[in-house]
Amino acid sequence: MQQVAPGVHQLTIQRFVNLYFVETGTPGEWVLVDTGLPGSEKAIIEAADKLFYPGTHPEAIILTHGHMDHAGSAQALSEHWNVPVLAHPLELPFLTGKAVYPPADPTVEGGGSLAFVSRFFPPQSFNLPNVQALPDNDIDPPFLPDWQWYHVPGHAPGQVALFREKDRTLIGGDAFATANHESVPSLLLQRPCISVAGAPFNYDWQQVRDSVRQLAELQPQAIGCGHGPVITGLEATMGLQRLADEFPLPLYGRYAYTPARLDENGVAHLPAAPPDQLPKKLIAVAGASVLALGLTFLFDKKKKKAKRAKPESPTHKTPKKFRRQSARTWE
Repeated sequence: MQQVAPGVHQLTIQRFVNLYFVETGTPGEWVLVDTGLPGSEKAIIEAADKLFYPGTHPEAIILTHGHMDHAGSAQALSEHWNVPVLAHPLELPFLTGKAVYPPADPTVEGGGSLAFVSRFFPPQSFNLPNVQALPDNDIDPPFLPDWQWYHVPGHAPGQVALFREKDRTLIGGDAFATANHESVPSLLLQRPCISVAGAPFNYDWQQVRDSVRQLAELQPQAIGCGHGPVITGLEATMGLQRLADEFPLPLYGRYAYTPARLDENGVAHLPAAPPDQLPKKLIAVAGASVLALGLTFLFDKKKKKAKRAKPESPTHKTPKKFRRQSARTWE
């Protein structure tokens, strides 16, 4: 667990997914921001009991967005603590089982190792019985009077970031990352680097860039995101500004030029998926491997057959029967 700022602690689950314990300002009261992957509830409850007191519970759970690595344990924790789950209204279709997020784009430029593994991710959707909408006419989140929430879509339609003005603390969700999100090893090793988050899951790249620029204008001095270590000081402020100034829009990919369109009901339109060459390459490699193994097997079989058919070399040894007969003759 890392402290992001006074009253804000980051807990990393399974080495690459972050969630946050945020104190409300009233002693003993706090809010949980994001819930990690499914099955993380035990570790989160143990961390909360250690950070606050045994049997503690938050006032509410706030989700920056509803992707599986952020909302995976929301229902289990909500039921355990008997507290509400809050999210932006545009996330509700995906959190109540009415819609599924746009499919990942494994063909996007710069997707790295995350793009490769995104091919195997299941469709993302939940059915949370007690999720509630954040008030869209009030940017002050419930229970957190010193904070404001900002709508930062592009990665998820209702993604929000939380910002505390008095010490310029930012919880950014997946609006960006504080580790190289294109490299799974970098995520696992938690190497600090402000970068684009979740490229294969960004359905609207213009919105992603606008969201980064919006957050950079806040000039945060302490940053915690959904993925990566805590970054503070000038490294936080200048690193985010650099990403905003030099934001790398992809040159190719499903959503590179035509975004998915989403509304209050979920996905309204999806652009056509470009050809994914990797499966063909894998089939070609697999076919070549099978052919090579087959030829090797046939060659070995032919070699063994030829060896069995080869006549034995003549010997100069005298057979035992002849030696016995010769011995009798001499006797």
